[in-house]
Amino acid sequence: MRKWLANLVSLACAACTWNQAKVVRVDNASGANPAKEAQVLIDHTVKDIHGKDVSLATYRGKVLLLVNTASECGFTPQYKDLEEVYQRYKDRGLVVLGFPCNDFGGQEPGSSEQIESFCSLKFHVDFPMFDKVVAKGEGQAPLYKTLTEQTPEALRGPIKWNFTKFLIDAQGHPVARFEPMVKPTDDRVTAEIERLLPRP
Repeated sequence: MRKWLANLVSLACAACTWNQAKVVRVDNASGANPAKEAQVLIDHTVKDIHGKDVSLATYRGKVLLLVNTASECGFTPQYKDLEEVYQRYKDRGLVVLGFPCNDFGGQEPGSSEQIESFCSLKFHVDFPMFDKVVAKGEGQAPLYKTLTEQTPEALRGPIKWNFTKFLIDAQGHPVARFEPMVKPTDDRVTAEIERLLPRP
């Protein structure tokens, strides 16, 4: 009961900001670095859904949409939107990266095998999925510590809930953050993706 009340308070406090899109603009004319405030690179080594080490630096040259996901959340149908965006832009260099997370409401209790099966059968997910991560608090994954504490000020701050989205440019710099209520197919998201990808 106490956990449920804490989650309810968290939900109420976060609701007013869940529809935000935060962006660090790139000055294309001058070639300015979009993360010049922090020069942070997303090149962490993480484990994929099968437990294999993967360096995110191997995605250099690709635009990344990085999302903390959950299978029992009100936002879980965004898996469909994530897959749609991935299929729409993957040939132009976008990769969606899903990071299951059980930090918010205990909404990702399953094992890696269960998560993979759920994503495949329910939403036909084809984009890369990774091992479960801790996105906030004790035991926070280094990737999420970087995203929430070391990024430019416009993007910084704790993860509020499942399906918070970070857009990483082809050089590995975080350039945009979209809160849970902003669907992956939202014009605000696709406009930023289009801005970073080469023209078709």
